Amino acid sequence: MNSNVSIPAHQTSTLDVVEGNLSLGEHATVKGMGKPSSLKVSGTIYCEGDNIFECNLSARSLEADGDVTVYGNLTVENRVRVEDGRLEVYGSMSAKSVDIDESLRVNEHLTVEEVDVGGSIKVEGNVKAKEIDVGGSFRSKGETVAEKIDVGGSVSVESKVDIIELEVGGTAKVNGGKIRRIDVGGSFESENSLEFEKIDVGGTVRLSGDNKGLEIEVGGSLKVEGNLEFEEIEVGGKVEISGSGKGQEMDVGGKVEVGGSLTLSESLEVGGKVEVGRNISAKNIEVGGVLDAYKVEAENRVEVGGSITTMEGVIARFVEIGKRGKVRGLIRAERVVIGKEASVENIYGKEVYLKNGAIAKSIYGEHVKIEPHCHILGELHYTNELKIGENVTLAKEPQKVNKIPF
Repeated sequence: MNSNVSIPAHQTSTLDVVEGNLSLGEHATVKGMGKPSSLKVSGTIYCEGDNIFECNLSARSLEADGDVTVYGNLTVENRVRVEDGRLEVYGSMSAKSVDIDESLRVNEHLTVEEVDVGGSIKVEGNVKAKEIDVGGSFRSKGETVAEKIDVGGSVSVESKVDIIELEVGGTAKVNGGKIRRIDVGGSFESENSLEFEKIDVGGTVRLSGDNKGLEIEVGGSLKVEGNLEFEEIEVGGKVEISGSGKGQEMDVGGKVEVGGSLTLSESLEVGGKVEVGRNISAKNIEVGGVLDAYKVEAENRVEVGGSITTMEGVIARFVEIGKRGKVRGLIRAERVVIGKEASVENIYGKEVYLKNGAIAKSIYGEHVKIEPHCHILGELHYTNELKIGENVTLAKEPQKVNKIPF
């Protein structure tokens, strides 16, 4: 038989078990019994607002119109609903679904299936949930496991995460872990190694440690303090990787800086400048401005609009240098095209073509074509064919040889 209990406004009552529903007037307080102090309600708790529970509390459901504070653990079998108020739990909290207009604060751990909060969620311990939907901010100090987190403002998780889908309107910061899909309007940051499938961020991304994923799409800049393994990167501004990068393809509007090696199975396309401390390897390399690396290797082609600086040269099937470009280091390719008024060092190729006014140190080719007003500062060796335009300056007489050191 149900035995409903009501506590008048501004009153304090001590209860142990309620076999039914419990109703509290405004500013009413409930104390539990036993050690630790506890209250068990078999039905629903109805709160009129500004209510305090000085005990561990369990119930089938909790409904409130105004603020509720629980100085202990809160265990709700079904639904928690707080209108026009906030919920503070000084222990751990578990429920099937949570719907709060203002804010939720849990001093220990939070376990829910669904939580929807209009303002903010702050959890000092771990979080385990299916769906988290917050209008303002979400903050967790412990490990956070969720299928989906959707936050309008900001997310901060100080421990590792395991999330299938993270959607944030503003900024998000985690401490490593696994996130399948990341969609952030502003900035995203991971302070430890992260595994991911896709990162889509409007502003900036910063990763630390050894990171592994598939797709990265960033409107602004990507900074990795460590190593990065990926499939595709598309960044509007700048990419910085302090360690090494390994993936399929990279498309960057501005600048790429890699402290170690950059290894791509497909293409590298950069609008501005590329600086790599060790080797670059890709199927195709296209740089609008400057390419600087210890060694550059491409399965197919290397096209650079500005300058190339290497220690061990550029090796590809086809190499093209733009107008007034500069190359420091050798070029070795089946076909080499040097733009007008460009300056290069030693060229080794089957087909070598210097456009008007270009300067080369030495040329070793099978078929060599030199347009007018070019300058050859060293040797010119060819095996099959040599075409030289007017007013070409040669430091030495061209030599037809049986073989070039290709």
